[in-house]
Order: sequence, then C-alpha cells, then structure tokens
Amino acid sequence: MEGQAYGISKYPDVEAINAGLRELTRLPMQPIRREAMAGYLDYFEKKCRRSKELNEEAKKYIPGGVQHNLAFNYPFPLAVEKAEGAWLWDSDGNRYIDLLQAGGPTVLGSNYAPLREKVAEVVGQSGPVTGLFHEYELKLAKLITGYMPAVEMFRMLGSGTEGVMAAIRAARAFTHKKYVLKMGGAYHGWSDQMVYGMHIPGTGRLESTGIPRGATSATQEFFPNDLGALRRKMIANRFRGGTAAVIVEPLGPESGTRPTPLGFHARLRELCDEFGALLIFDEVVTGFRIGMGGAQGYFGVKPDLTVFGKCVTGGYPMAGGVGGRRDVISTFAAGIGGSGERAYIGGTLSANPLSCVAGYVALTEMERTGAPILAGRAGDRLAAGLQAIIKKRCLPFVAFNQGSIVHLESSAVMLLDLRNPLKVMREMKARRRMIEEMGAAFMSQGIVSLAGSRLYTSMADTDEVIDEALAKFDIVLSTVEGAA
Repeated sequence: MEGQAYGISKYPDVEAINAGLRELTRLPMQPIRREAMAGYLDYFEKKCRRSKELNEEAKKYIPGGVQHNLAFNYPFPLAVEKAEGAWLWDSDGNRYIDLLQAGGPTVLGSNYAPLREKVAEVVGQSGPVTGLFHEYELKLAKLITGYMPAVEMFRMLGSGTEGVMAAIRAARAFTHKKYVLKMGGAYHGWSDQMVYGMHIPGTGRLESTGIPRGATSATQEFFPNDLGALRRKMIANRFRGGTAAVIVEPLGPESGTRPTPLGFHARLRELCDEFGALLIFDEVVTGFRIGMGGAQGYFGVKPDLTVFGKCVTGGYPMAGGVGGRRDVISTFAAGIGGSGERAYIGGTLSANPLSCVAGYVALTEMERTGAPILAGRAGDRLAAGLQAIIKKRCLPFVAFNQGSIVHLESSAVMLLDLRNPLKVMREMKARRRMIEEMGAAFMSQGIVSLAGSRLYTSMADTDEVIDEALAKFDIVLSTVEGAA
C-alpha cells in the first residue's frame, strides 16, 4: 500500500557490526562468573519448582519434555500459565518481561484482547475448522495482497516450513530447473531439503540425521552476503540442471544475526533474473513485523515468491503460507481450476476459520495501531540501552537491531563458520553452553529471550517496560568475567 511506514528507523551499520562480530569470535569467551551463575541457577530450584515438576513428568511422555524448540531452556523449561501484552507468568506465579513474543509473531503483544475476542466469536459460530470455504479466507488473502508489493496471489498453509516446501516445489515446477540455493546459516524450517547448512555456514548435511542424501542432493549453500560465490554456483548449475530458486531471509541468516548490507537484495534480484532463477524471500519473521509491506517493501525489491509463517495469524495456530507472482502461484491450482503442470500441495487444516479470522484481525489491528512502528521504537530503545551497558561494562559483546528484532551477541556461537573448522570443533560446545547460561541468567532476573541472544519487542513494550528490562540486563552483564 502507498505511503507505508516501517519499524526500522535507521538501517544498522552492517560493516561495523560484522567487524564487531568477527572480533567477538576471535576473542576468548567471557562467560558469567561461576559464583554468580550458581546464584542464578538457585533461582530455578527455589522459585520454579512447579515448572521443574511438570517438566520431569513430561519427559516420561514427550521427547525432551517439551514439544517446541523455543521451549528448550536451560536448566529446564518454564511452564507458562498466563500471557498478556509485555508479560508472561509461569506456573509458580513468577512474572517475566516477554522478549520472546512466541518467536516473533505477536507484534501487538501477547494475547491481544481485541484479537482474542473476535477469534472466540467466529469459533463460537463455525468452530475452528469445517473443511470448507470461509469468508475470512478471502478477506485475509485480499489483505495480504494489498500489503505486500510482490504478492499477487496467496495460498495459506499450516506453517513456515510448509510455505518453504510449497515455494520450492512451485519454483521447480515453473522453471523446470533443479537446484535451490540458500544462504549458509539461514533457517528455513525443517523439511528434508532445507536441513542443510543450518545455523552455521558451511556445515552442509551436519544436522541431517535421518535424512537420505538424495533429499539434499539439489540443495546448495553460499556463505552469507557472498554474491560472488553465489554467482559461481549458478554458473556451474547451468550445466547440470539449472538453478530453480535462491531463498534468503531478507535481513540475513537467523533473522539478521548475520545482517545483509543495503543494496544486497537489488543485486540478488539482478542475479536471479540473469540466470532465470526465482527469488524467494522467507518473511516468516520479517513479514508484517518490520512493517506491513514486509522486508520486500522496506528494501524496495520484489521477490517472485514470499514465504509467510508466524506473523500471518498474529500468533494463532496454523500460521503459514506462500504468496507471489500469479503465474507461479497458479501452479498450485492446476488440476483444480488451473492449467499446466501441477505442483501438488495440501493441508487439512490450512485456511481454517480460526486462523483466517486471527490473521485478518491481527493485520488490520497492526495497521490501525501502527504496531510495527511502535515495536520498532521499543527495539531502538532496547538496542541503544544494551549498547550503553556493554560500553559501561567494557565488554566485547555486540548489540544491534533491525527495528523490533534485537540481537545481543555475547558468545558468538551463531557466528562461527566452517572456514575455520578447527575453531568450530574446539569452541562450539563451550560457546553454546555460555549462551545457554546467559539465557538462564536473564530468565532468573525476569526476562524471557530467544536463546539468550535474540529479543523481539512488541507494541506493548512501553518505555517503562524497556527501562525495566535494561536494568535487569545490566545486573546480569555486571557479573560477566572481566566486566567493569
């Protein structure tokens, strides 16, 4: 839509950030002092007994004791009973500042009342699923095509992982080409073909236990922001089946943990056009969070396909889909009402009334309230405050943000790569343990984060909430080895 505003008030200095991140990986680790860490862990033993009991019982019936990766927190997962706005409460009654926000989708804040009430109304009328068409299915699709510059048609699915699977299938059906290239370290869900080069660039099939080699035989990776390496792979692919698509998280791998420079996406678009490949933006996190036009609107670059996930329903279940060019998306309709070769996709619960009304109301409320802008301002305040604390404490840590997506890198475990394999093998375990401890320390002070290094702000994060969070961060960072 014309005149959209975005939650990124100023794009970060990517060159300076990457220099700081490289230095952080070079330096010795500075974990929390042992006596301080013992005190943080004591909190869980004394104040979170009900959560511990529930997790111990759950381990008998659920692998690891929880169902979602985000819940695997050290020393054990918290059992949450209540969520509202900027806050979470666990089963022991402890209150936390929610800087996880379900992994990003709740830009309005957790359990937003107008959204909850409308969903309850529709579910009361039709139930959560009928297996048939519902008016909100149309309303949501029209809304998304209006907001997103490159989306002419939208097909709703059940998750971001399903959206990626569908986008890749459509790209291959449309181009009649073979290979899919991803930026190393990026997360595009857990389908067989995308569990490749995950988290740490250059790792290829390292995480692919249980996945046949054939499933990833047409998946390739290139190192973050290295367009030269991408071009070389696309040239080579010309002689062995061609490149069907290049898929990227537009802010950079792992929601911008390795940020992309301005101008990168325009050059990426040109490269895809040169080689006849489709460009896929994975906007599972960025879609609507950084603005109603997503990253594509912010950067002014139109991908051929856009993958949606969490944000498309404001945090409600069955959140995902794929949108894009009419001629490409129409491959999904072949055999129903379209023509040409059919890219088969399905989903029993896709576009159910609950999900569609949740998406429609969440997106209209986000536009009405300016939620992405307000969340972005909170992210600016949080990042600036963290940078001030890091400077005050004389720490080598790196804090930056892209609007309401805030990064606090202390162990740099996500910044390792296979260009230095000995360092990865030598330091991976220790750096991972350090960030687990950092996350536990934050939680003991009343802050819920994503893996101790990523923080999502929402419209509910007032200046008072952010200032309270910063005071808690300062407590933890003051107990890091070598802190001033």
